[in-house]
Amino acid sequence: FCRYISSDNVDEIIDIVLKNLCNDHRRYLLEQEIYKLFISQCKNVKYLSWETRQPLTLFPGASIFFSQLYELYIDIDSVNSDALYKLAQISKDLNTLSIKSCSRNIPELIYLIDAQRNLKKLKLYTKVDEKTGKELSKALERNRATINNLYLNSIDNIVLSSLTALVNLKKLSILHWKNYKEIQQYLAIYEFPNLQELILMQGHLSSFKEISLLIEKTIGNISIIYITVTNKTAKEAGILIKAIADNCPKISDLYTYIEPKDFIHVKTLLLNCRFLRTIELRSLEFFINENDNNIGDELLDIFILFSPKSLDNIHISGFWKYSIDAFNRFFEGFRKRPLQYFDIIFDKLSYSNITSDHKIIIRKYINEGVVKYSSSSRV
Repeated sequence: FCRYISSDNVDEIIDIVLKNLCNDHRRYLLEQEIYKLFISQCKNVKYLSWETRQPLTLFPGASIFFSQLYELYIDIDSVNSDALYKLAQISKDLNTLSIKSCSRNIPELIYLIDAQRNLKKLKLYTKVDEKTGKELSKALERNRATINNLYLNSIDNIVLSSLTALVNLKKLSILHWKNYKEIQQYLAIYEFPNLQELILMQGHLSSFKEISLLIEKTIGNISIIYITVTNKTAKEAGILIKAIADNCPKISDLYTYIEPKDFIHVKTLLLNCRFLRTIELRSLEFFINENDNNIGDELLDIFILFSPKSLDNIHISGFWKYSIDAFNRFFEGFRKRPLQYFDIIFDKLSYSNITSDHKIIIRKYINEGVVKYSSSSRV
């Protein structure tokens, strides 16, 4: 009885059998026999990781094996066209399709996507060429009724207007974009009312306003927002925090940026979002007034006074200065409801404002059980 087959599992079996024998031909033949055995004998496999050049869909028993497959992770560059075409003919009930690599235009990939009757999750872990991007974008539109989870490791060559058709999206992940003006334009236009998770990572943004416009058009089901940018000059971080506070009552995990002038919006966030478990607030570049010593104390006090009982995982930027008194006051405020995790975020902006005295305090409260874990306590 087997429900999960990974190329890593097969490699482990081969290593055990062949041990230190480095013979590519023997390895290929043994790999072939193992996959043939799995495909002919395992009738209830739901997940397959296909990262081999073996023509799996051409092996005996493939029709039954692949017809029952629920999730497929596939390295398109390793699969020949005939095997991929056959896959599209016999595997029509995939819930999840994850594509590891696709360095050339392969019509059979589009055929495979269109062959699915109820494809919910499409995950693209690779950059595609311009022709493939256009065809993939058209396939997204054709499958708009079923796809509710989209992961794009790169949106280069993806036609962003095609995403407007995905009105049933619940989870959207976009990573590594170059044209920030275009993505911001479409973030302001998109309407995904049922959105539950929004992940935007490793790209440039000039403003967070467009993300706030997207969030304002949801119906209040968002539970996770994760934003990381490659620049620290984006504007309107406070508008985003306010939009989340006003429109995301169910949010549990928030990773974003903020400037000290917008700390007041964190108060509203904590008051309105009573299911919040994890918050990470990174710093943006901002004008530092020499008279604004210990500017981070305001944020610490807001956490003390307004945090929901669910919040037990706090990450804050080390770029803001915190007084020793405020640090002590913060941890004392959580003595009756200990934190699972507290951490200071160190990046290019924040190397100098957390002293050994701050770290000693963190260690003290770890020892007293007020904080369970922290990577910021080393002196």
